[in-house]
Amino acid sequence: MRLRAAIAALMLSALPAWAELTIPVHYLRQVVPQPPTLSNLDPRPERLGIDGASLALADNQTTGQFLGQTYTLEITEVPEGGDFANAMRAALAATPFVILDAPADTLLSVADLPEASEALLFNASAPDRKLRSQECRPNLFHTGPSLDMRTDALMQFLLSRRWTGLALIHGTHAEDLAFADALTGSASKFGLKIGATKEWAFDADMRRNATQEMPLFTQDLGRHDVLLLADEIGDFARYIPYNTWEPRPVAGSEGLRPVAWDRVVEQWGAAQLQSRFEDLAARPMRPLDYAAWAAFRAIGEAVTRTGTDDPAALRAYILSDAFELAGFKGRPLTFRTWNGQLRQPIPLVHAHAQAALAPLDGFLHPRTELDTLGLDAPESGCTRFQ
Repeated sequence: MRLRAAIAALMLSALPAWAELTIPVHYLRQVVPQPPTLSNLDPRPERLGIDGASLALADNQTTGQFLGQTYTLEITEVPEGGDFANAMRAALAATPFVILDAPADTLLSVADLPEASEALLFNASAPDRKLRSQECRPNLFHTGPSLDMRTDALMQFLLSRRWTGLALIHGTHAEDLAFADALTGSASKFGLKIGATKEWAFDADMRRNATQEMPLFTQDLGRHDVLLLADEIGDFARYIPYNTWEPRPVAGSEGLRPVAWDRVVEQWGAAQLQSRFEDLAARPMRPLDYAAWAAFRAIGEAVTRTGTDDPAALRAYILSDAFELAGFKGRPLTFRTWNGQLRQPIPLVHAHAQAALAPLDGFLHPRTELDTLGLDAPESGCTRFQ
């Protein structure tokens, strides 16, 4: 801690002195029902996302103490069926800086509130394409990757390995279907094609029957190099590896997974971030924690560099070429000016290590290779952000 403080003081010594500021940030979560799954091995942490914001609070305070900047974090959880809009109005009465953890339609409803028109809102959890496309909002930034960014990363990896024969199994929940659609779209984008597709619509106890049921279920998938799995709620996919009819690798929701963050990410200072998070939360950092951390850190970085708490000035700076966020992923993170999405590399991981980091070598872009992941400006359909 002393070393971090000394380094921060040295880095900030060249900055001009700013007026003292207090920057309150509100974390607003909508509690949503979790569908039942075949396994309870990975329960959702109670403070998922909140712990990430709490770590960013500590990081911002370390920098802010040298500049007279004080950060605070208020947390509100709206229960199932609760009045999220009313909670949002209460949050906006205290601060224009709100980190949101809620479904896409809920985000849109509160982003459209008159009270939110001049606010800076950060979507940490909803990966929906429409939020970055035709349903974008000028006050809504996205620090979690979209589904398209994750599936584009996976397709880059498969194409680089020339594993071009693909099959797909998807679940029946909305999250599964959205991920399956993103996988299909990304395959087409990179010139790949998904062949046989099957739906998992069973509730049998795979803890006992996987070795008997899964080979039969996968027997008719035909020739393929990789089996893609769309099981975003964590229901059946864990039982498929090593139980397929043909000996094939699996990827997607299980096996090789494209994620925003995982405990196995260790390079570029990530191990230090991981250890600080575990000291705080007594568990590994998850993607939602990372997205909430990035949102709060983006606010802190913008305030540090501009010396203001004016939302309009901070928004302009965040979208400028001067803004960069050190995200422990090997390159600076920036926001797309056409839809507010945070550009970021996507780790491709399995249970015990990171296999690759997308964008991969050879996938080029005239602006930045990070824009090969997700919706590029001509594809986004977002006309309201700028």
